[in-house]
Formats: sequence, C-alpha cells, structure tokens
Amino acid sequence: MSSIEVATFPKIAARTFANGSGEVTINGTSHPIETTTLEDARAAILARVADTATKMQRPVRVTTSGPDGEWPLIVHPDGSVEPDESLPARPAPIEDVAPVVESTPAPIDQVPAPAPTPEVPAFAPAPDVPAAAPAPAADGNAWVRQAPAPATEYPSRREARQSFLTHEQMEEPATQGWRGALTRAGIRMSPSESERAERSDVLAVSQHWPGPRTIAVVNGKGGAGKTPTTVLLAAVFARHGGAGVLTWDNNQTRGTLGWRTEQGPHEATLLDLLPQVDRLLSTGAQSADLAHYVHHQTRDRFDVLRSKPMALAHEQRVEPSDVDAIHAVAAKYYRLIFIDSGNDESDPMWLRMIDHADQLVVATTTRDDHAEAGALLLEALAERDAGSAELARDAVVIVNQADPKSTAADLARVADGYQSLAREAVTVPHDPAMVDGVLRFGSLRPQTQRAWLAAGAAVARGL
Repeated sequence: MSSIEVATFPKIAARTFANGSGEVTINGTSHPIETTTLEDARAAILARVADTATKMQRPVRVTTSGPDGEWPLIVHPDGSVEPDESLPARPAPIEDVAPVVESTPAPIDQVPAPAPTPEVPAFAPAPDVPAAAPAPAADGNAWVRQAPAPATEYPSRREARQSFLTHEQMEEPATQGWRGALTRAGIRMSPSESERAERSDVLAVSQHWPGPRTIAVVNGKGGAGKTPTTVLLAAVFARHGGAGVLTWDNNQTRGTLGWRTEQGPHEATLLDLLPQVDRLLSTGAQSADLAHYVHHQTRDRFDVLRSKPMALAHEQRVEPSDVDAIHAVAAKYYRLIFIDSGNDESDPMWLRMIDHADQLVVATTTRDDHAEAGALLLEALAERDAGSAELARDAVVIVNQADPKSTAADLARVADGYQSLAREAVTVPHDPAMVDGVLRFGSLRPQTQRAWLAAGAAVARGL
C-alpha cells in the first residue's frame, strides 16, 4: 500500500477489449475509448485518468478489467502508475491469457457453444487440485511495467508558476584596473576574479547577525599585535557593515587600546562606566548615554571603551563580575564587541572574557616566541572545557609582518604552523602606518587594507 495520500473519490473503473476498444467510467459517466490495439487503449485510459488526478492534485484509484483480469491501480497526476496493494487483484487464469490476436470479435452466431460440464456424483470426494500459480508478472503488470516511478511530492500551483517578480541578478561591472577603466569609458566589462573575491569579502563583513557577537583577540605575549588587530578588525566591520561596533580594553595592566585610538571630548574609561551599569541597563536608558563613556572613531566609525593605562593594576582591579556587567551593557547597545585582552591567561578577568566570546582571534607576528605563545594558548584552551575547546578549533590566526626585515616566507611559515590548530590563518604585510601612533584604516597601504579585509572575512565566517 502506498504511503501517499490517495483519493478514493471519484470512483473510476476502466475496461479494455482485445480489439483496442474500451471505456472509462468516472462517477457513473462513461467515456468510450476507440483505438486499434490493446496497448493503445490502455494508454488512452491512463491519460484520461491522469487528467482527473491532475485536476484533483493527488493520485486516484482505478479498477481496470480486461483480457488479463482485474487489476486495481493507483494513477498519479504525472501519469505514472503503481499497483494498488490495498485491494486484491484477480488475474485471468493462465490458460485464458493467450497471445492477443488483433481482430474484431466473431459474430455471435459463429461462436461455438461451450462444452458440457461432466456430472460429478453428489458425494464424490473432490479431487486434489494444486493451487493455481499466480499470473506471470508481465501480464499482471502490463499497466505499470513501462510507467515511470510515481512521484512522492508535487509542487503547488504557485510553486510551479514562474513569478513575475523573479529576475536574474545582474553582476555589477568592473570598477578596478583596466577593466574598470573600460567600464568608465562606456564599455561594460565584467570584474576580474580578484575583484570578485574582494566583493565576496566585503559581503561577508557587511552582514548583520541576529544577536550580538563577541570576538576576543588574544595572545599571552606582549607585543604580539593584539591592539592593532582589535582596532583594524573593528574598522573593517564598521566601515562596511555600519555602526554598532565596540572595542573594549579588557586589560588589568596598562592596556594600550586608548593610546592607539582617537580620544573623544572626555577622558572616561570603563572604571567610569561600571557605577552606571544598572542605569544603562534600565528601560529608560538611551544609546546616546554611552557617549559619556566611549570614544567614537570619527573616520572608522566604531567606539572604544578604554581602560586606564596611567593607573596601577591594583588601582583599577576588575573582577569577573565586572566583566559580566560591562559585557551586558555592551551587548545591549552594540552588535559586535571586539575585546583587546591582556597577557595574563590565568587572570579571572581574562578567563571570564573567554566565557563570553563567540569567536577567538589569535594575533601574532613572525617572531617565534609570539607564534609559540599563541599556539600554546590554543592547546591550553582545548583542554579547559568544551566551550573553550570549540573556540580554539574555530579560531582565526592573524599573522602580522611587524618586522620589516621578515619575509613573505616567514609569514607563510607561521601561518602553515597553525593549520592543525585553528580554522584559518591569514597574513598581513608590513605597513609603516601600523607601527606607532593612532591607527586609522585609511592610512594603510592598499595591499594592507585588502589583507585586513580578508582577515575580517575569515572572522565573519565563524560568526
């Protein structure tokens, strides 16, 4: 029995004759069939029944009778046929299934009378008659042996119809290189593969994900490039994806995020924000209230929550509960939170940051001690707990050519060394604009900007 829904209404019956004629009866209405062969009659009947199934938008049952017996069938809207196993078939006796002779029936007066049935004594035991063998499959399945397999699902009329609103999305013409020059001259040119790859990366970092996302930038060694990585990744996402991006200096000991970014019209730090957490989380708080505590980057369009690097660590001690409170405020007002971390991986403040992270970014240079520190950190996180292990497996490593004397081979060597530890490793070339002072994305060389865009896309693929 087919598991699909089959219509039992209307009632359909079909009959075929050896001379190619037949009829289909649908709800008592007879539809004559006139063909020249038995096979053509069956095909015409199936077409008529399939048309009924199409109108009902579901398979229908039909009982067929003819020279090969009586066969219950299921006919689908696409014309395919299968046996209806819920009803018994009555094949003709084997001796009656003879080769069909294509001829018209003999006149009634020429049909020989049936032979008389021999008399059997009233109480004579019945002879042992072997059970009749089933009809050959070819005869019983004559209706279905050449039919296509039945479809299990059918599109609705709306699904089958081509929408007037559907149209092919046209690719924007080239804007870079000689292709872009020809486009500007009026000759539309398709973009190169490198321009297509850049567009793909821009699309990746332009997305807005449901709910806030937290990215922790880590390495246990100082000078490994955590702060430039935090700043320039935030710039990539804010420039292409719009506002709602925060960088946060989660460092007990002289975090330098505030030194590498613009200062707003105040000197507030996270120590000034902490007493205001309850008010900022209240229903009456407004996003503009945060301008008292964060420093907006006017060109790169993200905000900075500074630590207080001029104070000693014991003067600005931040507890894990403080990390929770700051993160609650950040998650309420920002869609992306980049956390620049300290160097002490045992600090409860650092560990609490890991608990809030959705994506881990390991910043390193080509120096062996920086690269080794990042690798050891990933290995340690893999053994901490299940959540930290998942962060480590999905981490992105950004290898910065901080030393101008290092080579492309040095970058590749470090990146290749992380292949078994992280999801992706991206390299960034040396750029003088990254060495000192305030970091601005627009001050970087074009190839450096492209490298940071690729790094941002790698991070986005994990969000």
